[in-house]
Amino acid sequence: MLNNDRLLVQILLLVLFGASFWVMAPFWSALFWGAVLAFASWPLMVLLTRWLGGRESLAAGILTLGWMLLVAAPLVWLGFNLADHVRDAVALIKDIQVDGLPAAPTWLGSIPLVGERLVAMWDSVDQQGAALMVSLKPYLGQVGNWLLARSAQIGGGILELTLSLVFVFFFYRDGPRLAMFVHRLLERLIGDRAGYYIELVAGTVQRVVNGVIGTAAAQAVLALIGFLIAGVPGALVLGIVTFLLSLIPMGPPLVWIPATAWLAWKGDYTYAVFLGVWGTFIISGVDNVLKPYLISRGGNLPLVIVLLGVFGGLIAFGFIGLFIGPTLLAVAYSLLTDWSATQAQGRREDKPL
Repeated sequence: MLNNDRLLVQILLLVLFGASFWVMAPFWSALFWGAVLAFASWPLMVLLTRWLGGRESLAAGILTLGWMLLVAAPLVWLGFNLADHVRDAVALIKDIQVDGLPAAPTWLGSIPLVGERLVAMWDSVDQQGAALMVSLKPYLGQVGNWLLARSAQIGGGILELTLSLVFVFFFYRDGPRLAMFVHRLLERLIGDRAGYYIELVAGTVQRVVNGVIGTAAAQAVLALIGFLIAGVPGALVLGIVTFLLSLIPMGPPLVWIPATAWLAWKGDYTYAVFLGVWGTFIISGVDNVLKPYLISRGGNLPLVIVLLGVFGGLIAFGFIGLFIGPTLLAVAYSLLTDWSATQAQGRREDKPL
């Protein structure tokens, strides 16, 4: 009878946990981002709490308000300015459709051996581009409808971001108690190694955050410098867009390639060539060097494990996989290393003297 009661309690607990996970399912992504944001900025929380005499709730409220001003305000400002740039882009497309590309620059034809061929290629692109615009005109309305439908997803993303900024307050305020709960739970599951694996996961997530945010900030600054040198209008807006798009693979070219094309269309070929080279080797090139370095710095993980975790996580889980992938591979690599070392030590102890 006692065993039946215990089994019934266990079944009820499983049903309760399953129902709880089901209720929380719509908020997992926002909870995850709130936790990552709070964890990445936890040293600020500790410092501010010390300055405020241990008042954790006040420190959490100030930091949360700071994140709202830092994240939400630029997005709103970007939204208003982006509308103007979209109108400019539409006007540019209409001008190209009516007038075509400008005439090929005179210096292009003077290039030895290949000058005439390049001019012919320029004229061919101009003619084909005009024909392409005419053929695409019936589909522009469909593209507009598609963008309108995607606006609902953008609204959902903004709502998720807002929830993340709300949740980050509770992670700040209750962070130590949550960490203690997780530590006790892992101790029940895996024993004395709980602390080691908590530090491993925490260090991996911290390095990924530093790598992603640090690389995005570096690419945004480099893009802003390039836009200012080339005289591209709205350089600050484009720099912010570059920062946001740097958080996804192959995002920055979506900014500097249209800017380069705009310079070429205006006839500023020198700056167009400069921005194309700057974007290819400086803005986009820094991602291949800085991000892996920042993610692997300070850890004992091989660089190939980090790269596989970043790209594999993105493919498997989307943008959240950027954090999940390296963390899973780091824990798995550590578990295999510990198991291998334990097995080797056991074999040495079993050998007869």
